[in-house]
Amino acid sequence: MTTVYETMYILRPDLGDEQVEQAVTKYQNLLTEQGAENLEIQNRGKRRLAYEINRHRDGIYIQFNYTAPAGAIAPFERAMRLSEEVIRYLTIKQEIKEDKSAKETVAA
Repeated sequence: MTTVYETMYILRPDLGDEQVEQAVTKYQNLLTEQGAENLEIQNRGKRRLAYEINRHRDGIYIQFNYTAPAGAIAPFERAMRLSEEVIRYLTIKQEIKEDKSAKETVAA
């Protein structure tokens, strides 16, 4: 069974554009290897952090929206945890609201 997830992660601000693209591609490939589908990538750009993290005041925000099996999240987050280019990451399981009319037509 696949579930909809959203992962937001922050890269170090001193990375160049090419390094950012390499990091995004690396994590995109890791997810697709684990069975993720419908991967949407949004580069939110460099933004000021609310508080200093590892002596960094800014960070490059990247957002992934995707559907994946539950077993795909652990290796993905482990790779981010071990990476020196990722400052922080957060994966959220999204709730999908079902349409009531769709349920009623199936029940009828």
